[in-house]
Amino acid sequence: MVKKVLIANRGEIALRVLRACKELGISTVAVHSTADNAAMHVRLADESVCIGPPPSRDSYLNIPSIVAACEISGADAVHPGYGFLSENARFADILDAHGLTFIGPTAEHIRVMGDKIEAKRTAKRLGIPVVPGSAGAVTDDAEALKIGDEIGFPVLVKASAGGGGRGMKVARSRDDLVVALQTARAEAGAAFGDDAVYIEKYLEKPRHIEVQVFGDGAGNAIHLGERDCSLQRRHQKVWEEANSPALSPEQRRRIGEICSNAMAELRYRGAGTIEFLYENDEFYFIEMNTRLQVEHPVTEAITGMDLVHEQIRVASGEGLSATQDEIVFSGHAIECRINAEDPRTFAPSPGKISYYHAPGGLGVRVDSGVYQGYSIPPFYDSLIGKLIVHGRNRTECMMRLRRALDEIVVDGVKTTLPLFRDLVDNPDIGAGNYDIHWLEKYLAGGTAA
Repeated sequence: MVKKVLIANRGEIALRVLRACKELGISTVAVHSTADNAAMHVRLADESVCIGPPPSRDSYLNIPSIVAACEISGADAVHPGYGFLSENARFADILDAHGLTFIGPTAEHIRVMGDKIEAKRTAKRLGIPVVPGSAGAVTDDAEALKIGDEIGFPVLVKASAGGGGRGMKVARSRDDLVVALQTARAEAGAAFGDDAVYIEKYLEKPRHIEVQVFGDGAGNAIHLGERDCSLQRRHQKVWEEANSPALSPEQRRRIGEICSNAMAELRYRGAGTIEFLYENDEFYFIEMNTRLQVEHPVTEAITGMDLVHEQIRVASGEGLSATQDEIVFSGHAIECRINAEDPRTFAPSPGKISYYHAPGGLGVRVDSGVYQGYSIPPFYDSLIGKLIVHGRNRTECMMRLRRALDEIVVDGVKTTLPLFRDLVDNPDIGAGNYDIHWLEKYLAGGTAA
């Protein structure tokens, strides 16, 4: 087992990793920018190292500073959390060159799955169902139009190196496709420094279903069920639940088995999430995230497995703590992402929290790094916490969520809590009747169902 872990992140995920390390008797090192001097993960860590000024590029994305912090503190491992350097293959290579353990997959797997075109090829080779589309990057209009005619319109143009909805355009006709290619390429080049795009069939009313997998790097892998992340705004997840209201136990078993078998063949190491669009009882691979997900707590709630403990075990070479037949799914869990944003305009709302009260009780968990008197800096993502509830079934879970939302108080800044108080009482949400477009239509005042 590793002895001292440097946590190369901030906010609630840094605190989440810190707690897992302490439970395993592992010493912790927090890194932080000057804007995060008073952050809770810095206060609770065994040691802390300032790695630069507020801009992420000068601190949390500054690889030399993070490696230097490892050397100063004597850390022998790094947990990247999510975001920042968590899917940076070069970072994983540099840590390995310095004799440091990267608590994550191999650099090779990060590279393969980080390129969406190569990831799709790999998924298809491993037997994972994929969305019909181009075999690789599309280089000219004629090729794009030929593919569009073959798979049928509408189609989706996507950036190979994309994420968060950037470099993604829908084309409903041949004329639309030519324009979509130009705008997607320009957007991708500006955002990612890579203007490669590919084309796939656009599904009209899919759900976003993702499967949590774990591999030991030696050919053994398991799945921990699926999460439904269909409630999204601008391709950013807002509400996640496990299990999905749309899947039957047999569908869950089938897609889980496909994913775990694929990861075993790939000899994948650590935590990963295979993401699908799901429509008309069919799954279509869209991408794989080679890291811990923001929404991992709902999987922990229904399986009883600590995913960060498992990451550390696997990175230490101790293998998986359970076999597939030992995984038992119990009840239902929902996570609401609480952002410091105006609930109507979604404009960021940094500032000082004048009063904070977290809900409690059976089946209620809050992952957050904020506290009363804490000042939310304006430099980073607006996520300030996650409310996770668990019940014996979805009905009980929704009732518990409603109660927890009534209890939680965050004053001094605007948050998205009012949105969740509306959603929990919406009949479509209560019935589990939604797709990836539902929330956008709801926020626009249209008919969401």
